[in-house]
Amino acid sequence: MSETQMKKIRAPFDEATARSLRAGDRVLISGTILAARDAAHKRLVETLDKGEPLPVDLNGAVVYYVGPSPAKPGEVIGAAGPTTSGRMDAYTPRLLDQGLKGMIGKGYRKPEVVEAMKKHGVPYLAAVGGAGALIARSIKKYTVLAYEDLGPEAVAAMEVEDFPAIVVIDSTGDNYYETGQAPYRRS
Repeated sequence: MSETQMKKIRAPFDEATARSLRAGDRVLISGTILAARDAAHKRLVETLDKGEPLPVDLNGAVVYYVGPSPAKPGEVIGAAGPTTSGRMDAYTPRLLDQGLKGMIGKGYRKPEVVEAMKKHGVPYLAAVGGAGALIARSIKKYTVLAYEDLGPEAVAAMEVEDFPAIVVIDSTGDNYYETGQAPYRRS
């Protein structure tokens, strides 16, 4: 794949797709991804702690850490920029245990999250912060699935077409935040 090529992939991710992505790959995702932020993640883990079934199936799911702004008339969704992923770190290993196969956000992840990603063969992708209005163009449908009382932090299904992202940490733990910066560091 050349520097300018984008890899087209489908969500939810199957095992082969999740493991094929490499740090630095630029992708366009089509299919269904989940929207959820920290309040929803907290509730999902609390549900697991109670021994109750989750309100959504996470097997193969890709979650986008987003709390979209309200849609303007005639639009599916408002601005949909990524939320800082570290807010979900306390909950992520438990959700990976439930079959979550991909995550999209912005920023760094804790070492224990990266270890859980390697264990389950899951990549972490970044969406461009500050590009929420542009990203929203790739979202064709937005349907709340659980925790409607959380408003924009509810769990929702988003039908996407050519949603742009870059693989930051792949399923082997290779980290583009580190390798991408390495050539520019002073020795």
